[in-house]
Amino acid sequence: MALIARNNYLDKIKSLRGTQDIKIITGIRRSGKSCLMQLYMDFLRSEGEQNNIIYADLQLISNEHLCEYHALNQFVADRFVAGKNNIVCIDEVQLCKGFERAIISLHAENKYDIYITGSNAFLLSSDLATLFSGRYVSVHVFPFSFAEYRNFWGEEIRVQDLFDRYVSEGGFAGAFAYYSPEAKDRYITDVYTTIIERDLVQKYKSANAAVIKQVASFMLDNTGNISSLRTIANVMTDEGIKTSHSTVAYYLDQLVQSFLLYKLDRYDLQGKNLLRTQSKFYAVDCGLRAAVLGKRNADRGRVYENIVAIELLRRGYEVYVGKLQQKEIDFVAVRGSEKFYIQVSDNISDPQTFKREYAPLLQIPDAYPKYIIARTWQPFYTYQGILVVDLADWLLHTNGISIHERQPEYNIS
Repeated sequence: MALIARNNYLDKIKSLRGTQDIKIITGIRRSGKSCLMQLYMDFLRSEGEQNNIIYADLQLISNEHLCEYHALNQFVADRFVAGKNNIVCIDEVQLCKGFERAIISLHAENKYDIYITGSNAFLLSSDLATLFSGRYVSVHVFPFSFAEYRNFWGEEIRVQDLFDRYVSEGGFAGAFAYYSPEAKDRYITDVYTTIIERDLVQKYKSANAAVIKQVASFMLDNTGNISSLRTIANVMTDEGIKTSHSTVAYYLDQLVQSFLLYKLDRYDLQGKNLLRTQSKFYAVDCGLRAAVLGKRNADRGRVYENIVAIELLRRGYEVYVGKLQQKEIDFVAVRGSEKFYIQVSDNISDPQTFKREYAPLLQIPDAYPKYIIARTWQPFYTYQGILVVDLADWLLHTNGISIHERQPEYNIS
């Protein structure tokens, strides 16, 4: 399968070139980290011979001798060329025992531009973040967005039909090579199982595979729902897997560190403070959720909410769940001085459903933009200053749809 240019990530990496930071390309397994490194090296080669690329893929048997930090350090040192831009690219760096010692040593020499990728559970975990504190910057890679999915499959397929496929298949590009839905799902569930059994259970020796699988399954089935730790523990105990709320909290943290789940804290719009309880969790990819849980009787509203949450994170926003007295705003998105509010719905053709979505937004006292994102199947419009936009269209407008653009005003009786 040909490499697809992911220009948003490439641009992020290019903006960091030459800095003293260790650049860590991170994200869930099979999200395209290694391919992104290859694309970046292709770009460097296109610039000419002033770039000396020192590259090692530690997955290859031919590089097995580099899976010890002294050997890895010497490999890089032997390939240094004075007078050139010496760019170190190490793929699957966690396969080198003691890799952090080699990377920190190379960084301390102040003569290399360093880029690494690795298994999600071994990069940016709390211990590694402490070790690299102040010396690294991460480029976080997600599975394909809907815009990238459309770029891959082409524009011949009608947008709304392609979106329905995306909801079912998701953005793991490795699955695109398979023709049958069963084979696609098998590929994705293999990724899921590898994360649980290899990354988490092997890394955290105390992890109980049965319990962590049950926690993961419960959270995937309840994306966007507020569930207390005690409730989750009680449900699992009722299903024959005895556990405690503290164990659930421990495993939830591991699932977040592995990028299977993303945690969004709640924000009190009235008191203007974060609420540390009753956070929401969202799956990294709609296709992963569908493959693990099955596609029958899916709550489309929650699936769409999950897609919007991940897309906001993909676009670089800090995302919170809004609380306004007894009402909830699905998302509060913040990036620098930019801020806006979003409600997500499956279908707002029913006036009562539409009112349920817009009423909380109209009660927000500030003037920041407000959006309702739903399957409207029509061009975007405004209602009392709220921008109402079709979900598929919003996903394709990767730079956002401005509430200040000219739209018709919609009136409802």
